[in-house]
Amino acid sequence: MTTLRLGTRASLLATTQSQHVADAVAAASGASVELVPITSAGDVLTGPLAQMGGTGVFATALRDALLREECDFLVHSMKDLPTAAFPGIVVGAVPVRASQRDVLCSRDGVPLADLPPGARVGTGSPRRVAQVRSRRPDLVVEGIRGNVDSRLRKVYDGEFDAIVLAEAGLRRIGRDAAITEILDWPTSAAQGALAVEARDGDADVLAAIGLIEDADTALAAHLERAVLRWLEAGCAAPVAIDAVVAPDAVTLVAVVHSEDGTRAVRADRRLPHDIDIEAVSADVVAELFAGGAGDLADLAGTSR
Repeated sequence: MTTLRLGTRASLLATTQSQHVADAVAAASGASVELVPITSAGDVLTGPLAQMGGTGVFATALRDALLREECDFLVHSMKDLPTAAFPGIVVGAVPVRASQRDVLCSRDGVPLADLPPGARVGTGSPRRVAQVRSRRPDLVVEGIRGNVDSRLRKVYDGEFDAIVLAEAGLRRIGRDAAITEILDWPTSAAQGALAVEARDGDADVLAAIGLIEDADTALAAHLERAVLRWLEAGCAAPVAIDAVVAPDAVTLVAVVHSEDGTRAVRADRRLPHDIDIEAVSADVVAELFAGGAGDLADLAGTSR
């Protein structure tokens, strides 16, 4: 194994994330890694993601290319992956996580609480729509598509007064100066984490990428996605899930919002640090959230 091919979307954020992983795998394994650009339907179609099948639309083309052996492994923003298993492909590593937080980027450096009534806020996430509306029902929240720079341009050009984005993505491509405010609400399952996928049974590749696994990040991200899977909620449901790993325990928070932001159900649990990720199932998650589970599931169902 002398050269590994890493399949990636061609956007600045995707290639930056992929190059970071490529460098880490090369340093850890001694193999050289080259990027293979792949175009997905989400890159060429317009309109809301939920109407195109959700954020999984970005992953499908990459996974198909992997199964066709056009590349050897993939890097995804883990929050964009459907929670269901994909036949023939496995997550071989979850590297160290970047920030989980959302941020506000406003044209005049105005925080969310001080935006004038009627200000236009852009986001492509139903969860963020609900969270903004829950804090500021007097704002106009509208959908937005495009890469990070094109979204920021719509703020600077006056189309929006502010937008909400993931802190991790902005910092990964060096757009720190655009951040007005770091928002304190829970975010999407596995936000800030990367998933490195390979073909199931490809032992050499899985061994190489497994060298960059971070145990605490993997624990948190897989737990968050287990809750999302149990709720049967995808990108069209305004669900926020955060897991914070400490040396002795994991704190897990799940919040399900109504679409209009007027109602939210929250559950908090403290879990043992040695919980077995492989044993996490819908039944286990339901037990973890016993008491608040029904309300969470009911509201998630009405929000799908």
